[in-house]
Amino acid sequence: MLRLVAEGLTDAEIGQRLVISPHTVHRHVANARVKLGVRSRAAAAAAVLGDQR
Repeated sequence: MLRLVAEGLTDAEIGQRLVISPHTVHRHVANARVKLGVRSRAAAAAAVLGDQR
C-alpha cells in the first residue's frame, strides 16, 4: 500500500485498485505511520522504499 502512496495515488485511487474503501486505506496508512514512527505519508513511503532498495 505504501508503494502506491509513493506513486502519488490518493486514498480513493488506492482503494479502487485494492477493492477496499478509502477510509480503510487511510487507516492502514495511519497505522503504518505509527509503526514506522514517522509523521507523514511521504515519510512512511520513503521509509519503506528505502528499505527495499
